[in-house]
Amino acid sequence: MQKVCIVGASGKLGQYMVGHALDRGYEVVGVCREESVGKLDAFKGRISIVPGATDDREVIRSAVAGCDGVLVVLVPWGVHHYASGTAQAVLDHAPPGARLVFSTGWYPSRDGKDVYPWSVKAKVLLGWLARLARVVDLGDQVEATRRVFASDTLWTVVRGSDLEEGKSQGLPVWSRHVGDPILESNLTRRVDFALFMVAALENDELIHEAPAIVGRLTPSALAFEAQTVEARS
Repeated sequence: MQKVCIVGASGKLGQYMVGHALDRGYEVVGVCREESVGKLDAFKGRISIVPGATDDREVIRSAVAGCDGVLVVLVPWGVHHYASGTAQAVLDHAPPGARLVFSTGWYPSRDGKDVYPWSVKAKVLLGWLARLARVVDLGDQVEATRRVFASDTLWTVVRGSDLEEGKSQGLPVWSRHVGDPILESNLTRRVDFALFMVAALENDELIHEAPAIVGRLTPSALAFEAQTVEARS
């Protein structure tokens, strides 16, 4: 892995991913809206920036050229197929063999086997209500991930829990299904969500997986680890 593109680089998660990618010595190309370029001033001279909408196919085609990996923040803003348009542009234009890592929340599900806590169900309900106000379209995020799951690219969809700011706790832990005991705490540091995304680029075990993650120092993760150690002793 030498050159990576980060689609949605100017957001909070995107900026953390830029930092982690630079720490690993990657050449970084960031994509963000033209009005958000200034948010990346901290990385001036260290990354290349392709300004434009992330669902603009020509912007994506230019940005991902020659990249070994692409990190994509899928956001369900508006009602104009922004998330699915972004995902499709990356799927169509990323170089053959590139590792593609997409971020979403715990929702949507890959196989329908997730068991969501009430807090996630409430957010999903609010999301559908926001669709009526033409602010957020969770249905389009579902469509975006459906297209990723159906593709024959080297994809991973990282499904994040609720997020908080704070010092890194290290690489989050993951499970295939929301509802698994290890994920019960439903909290991850945003900086560590970004770390998991970047680390996934070189983790072949995550190809064609949709890991749901949680902070490695949360009570549920620590309890799971303790039970695992006890079972082995």
